[in-house]
Amino acid sequence: MPFLRMRGITKRFPGVVALDGVDLDVESGKVHLLLGENGAGKSTLMKILSGAYSKDSGSIEISGQPIEIRSPHHAQELGISMIYQEMNLVPNLTAAENIYLGREPSRLGFVRGSEMEKNAGGLLRRLHAGFSPSTPVKNLPVARQQLVEISKALSLNARIIIMDEPTAPLTGREVRDLFRVIHSLKSSGVAIIYITHRLEEARMVGDTVTVLRDGRLAGNFPVRKASDAMLVKLMVGRKVSRRFPAPPAARPPTLLDVRALERSGSFGPVSFSLKAGEILGFAGLIGSGRTELARCLIGADRATGGSVGLDGISTVFRSPREAKRHGLCLLPEDRKAQGLVLNLSVMHNVSLASLERLSRFGFIRGRAERKEVSAIVDRLSVRTPGLGAVARNLSGGNQQKLVLAKWLAVEPRVIIFDEPTRGIDVGAKFEVYRLINNLAKQGVGVIVISSDLSEVLGLSSRVAVMHSGRLAAILPRRAAAPERVMRLAMGLSRA
Repeated sequence: MPFLRMRGITKRFPGVVALDGVDLDVESGKVHLLLGENGAGKSTLMKILSGAYSKDSGSIEISGQPIEIRSPHHAQELGISMIYQEMNLVPNLTAAENIYLGREPSRLGFVRGSEMEKNAGGLLRRLHAGFSPSTPVKNLPVARQQLVEISKALSLNARIIIMDEPTAPLTGREVRDLFRVIHSLKSSGVAIIYITHRLEEARMVGDTVTVLRDGRLAGNFPVRKASDAMLVKLMVGRKVSRRFPAPPAARPPTLLDVRALERSGSFGPVSFSLKAGEILGFAGLIGSGRTELARCLIGADRATGGSVGLDGISTVFRSPREAKRHGLCLLPEDRKAQGLVLNLSVMHNVSLASLERLSRFGFIRGRAERKEVSAIVDRLSVRTPGLGAVARNLSGGNQQKLVLAKWLAVEPRVIIFDEPTRGIDVGAKFEVYRLINNLAKQGVGVIVISSDLSEVLGLSSRVAVMHSGRLAAILPRRAAAPERVMRLAMGLSRA
């Protein structure tokens, strides 16, 4: 008998059936992968298991006993903990204070700090964390913050730990460290439900896989019996035969000409050019200065030297609004914090950058706004119940399309994608790749910044490699072998 058994789980929201009779069996001491496109129902199913949502119908059993999960607190009492992609930690508190937040050991109304640190230290040592429980969380890198979250789950005697995209913000070495922790948890009998969009991780960490599509169960089997092609077909309902469309050929004129651009303490000086219809990829390790460069290009951060030439006019943009007026736009790496206003509707998010053009005498022309937004939402195949739907409620892939829709509405000459497919599924990734390729075919200059090396190499006409804030090399596509790019990114070789 599986440790966890979910049967016929159904959940409806207004106008949407999020889950339709889904079954899930999870065994102790195993990693159970949960795969599916954004919007397939993975998060909804896990929120029901962790007590954030109530199911409309179906049953849940743990160790053969029927249960009704009433709240997140009740789920924790049952031994169920969820580690979200956006971690729920208080930056100014220590690791120990975060682990026992709201459950601090106390006597006569006073917190027993030494006891709390001792207990937290034991949990962190179990995970080979390598840092003190008295360390403020704000001083820890993301990978170490994850260990605080896992320690919190262990302090609750969790028997089921749900991990939602745990490797999304991690480097290769940090991913390997996390996998070692997961194998240690498995050996102690903890059941792990692991949500991911990275198929290459499936064979490295998973034992069993369940695939959801459109709120229904599409498949369930041991990982060793599943090929990548099979998993993709189950997730998207069709065969995706070519992962990356071939990049179009660049052509005159030169749209963007960056000369000795720098920002003290971040990067530079950096020089490069971008032609119409070209896709220029930027590779490099975290902290190499890629995102900082992109922010200076659009004026979000102030450059301390150099210039940005756009259509033959040399300048340094003082704000994203000024860059937008000249046709230069950025899709930021954190779409939720920097790309969208999550509490606004689909329509208002898409039209946000175009309000000047859609207004007359200070009033928005509602009919024109709706017509334009509707056309671009249809063009990008955004899955939404309607233009009035709140952006927060859309899947990650559709939120990314909203950010792109907002900038396409201003008809940019150059568009920068920073981590364009972070946290979105295989099918949605292919759609984003196709959209990027189509933009280049239309003569838009495209810059793609990504921590996924295969993504940079697969999409780009040329590859710029950054190391420690400097441009190590710009390689033509044919010369950008993965090993060569990584050696340049790590500072182990020269161009």
